[in-house]
Amino acid sequence: MGSAANAGQAAIVVGAGPGIGMAVARRFGQAGYQPALLARSEEKLEHLGKQLQQEGYTTGWRAIDVTDEVALRDAVSRFGEHSGSIGHLHYNPSAFRSSDALSLSADELLADVKLGAASLLTAVQAALPFMPAGARVTATGGATADRPWHKAASLGVQKAALRNLVSALDSALSSRDIRAMSLTVAGTVQEGTPFDPAFIADALYELSQTESEFWASEIRFTGRE
Repeated sequence: MGSAANAGQAAIVVGAGPGIGMAVARRFGQAGYQPALLARSEEKLEHLGKQLQQEGYTTGWRAIDVTDEVALRDAVSRFGEHSGSIGHLHYNPSAFRSSDALSLSADELLADVKLGAASLLTAVQAALPFMPAGARVTATGGATADRPWHKAASLGVQKAALRNLVSALDSALSSRDIRAMSLTVAGTVQEGTPFDPAFIADALYELSQTESEFWASEIRFTGRE
């Protein structure tokens, strides 16, 4: 099931949930990677992990607070030590806070940005010792980076910061032939629509296979029929 070249390599999904996170884990599992799931809820993670195992994928998971730098670094390192190689890291979390820019506090904004963007640094730095040349980092971007939604002011800030950070990481990693890319999902994620999580996961996987000379650190996903 999947490519022999990827067999045994971990594909870590930070912020794994039943939508895009699960679809990404499944798609990379189909390509021969071993999905590794990180998120806050032990109960939800166990459900997702066991579902993937039942589908035939060697899967691990660990419940942590992604904003806890020590816990995140330890979890990523443990997956790397277990598999020996991290071929892919996907960053998926974001914080939804129903506050406009006049009711949002600075501390709330910083907390949301730590979850939605800054913790990517911790994850990548922990994964790097286990990432071979050709490994890839991807992240779930969003259209609010360009068109902020006034009812959730921090979300657009998170996605704009994430895109900028991914670009900076790509520049820093490229000399190792490790590349980073954010996929800007320009629509509402929903099963059975052009923005079905499975379509997004397919796009992420396909783009992750792009050779370095043709690489772009940000791609817009406008839906797929």
